[in-house]
Amino acid sequence: MLPFLHLGPLTIPTFGLMVATGLLAAAYILDADFRRRRLRADAFMIIGIAGLAGIAGARLYHVLENPGQFFADPWPLLFSRFGFAWFGGLLGGFAALLLLARRENLPLLEFLDACSPAGAVGYAIGRIGCLLSGDGDYGTPTSLPWGMSFPNGIVPTTERVHPTPIYEFLVWCAIAAFLWRLGGKALSGRKVRGEIFCYYLLLTGLARFLVEFLRINPRSFFGLSNAQAASLFSMLCGALLLWRLRSVRKDASGVSGNS
Repeated sequence: MLPFLHLGPLTIPTFGLMVATGLLAAAYILDADFRRRRLRADAFMIIGIAGLAGIAGARLYHVLENPGQFFADPWPLLFSRFGFAWFGGLLGGFAALLLLARRENLPLLEFLDACSPAGAVGYAIGRIGCLLSGDGDYGTPTSLPWGMSFPNGIVPTTERVHPTPIYEFLVWCAIAAFLWRLGGKALSGRKVRGEIFCYYLLLTGLARFLVEFLRINPRSFFGLSNAQAASLFSMLCGALLLWRLRSVRKDASGVSGNS
């Protein structure tokens, strides 16, 4: 693995490099979605702010998973380059998007729909940073032919393990492609506003829930990891919001049909 790139006097963490690449790719995708939806907003500014908020949320959520260790010596943990939690990133980025939608006077549900494929791609590329750095996001030992070892990783292992960042990269890219296609249907009026964001919550939550069975994270709630508990919450929110949106649309259609 390659945790750092050394370019003369510069040392560049590959994780940070891939996160930056993921944000840039997400910005281009969001810009394309804005153009096809005819929404006027600066996609690069939005991704930049939401990305920074997501990184901050991911870091804070991670350190608060072990509150005793955090409060004993908070500053080194807060400003470490390692340790980020997916669900914290989702919460931080989502909060920023809510504020940005209001600031830019954009329709919230359509705005969240447009951000969903971009968010999935950004996450997928960021996971390649985890693979390159060998930061401990790999899975349990395996004898499968594509198993990998990380002897030079930040969290090294000489055992062949599941390369779960690759699994997540492939799954999140597939989710992004699916959400993008749904976006095309939304333009023709076949999808209610907000539905794509609901599928984002459902599908990414399900993907993370399943991949956790291969990860080495400690278990806490009913034998589940913290990430799995957060994934269940994400899926619950997505299902409830989807039910609500479809109910409202059905009621509106009924009123229109009876008028």
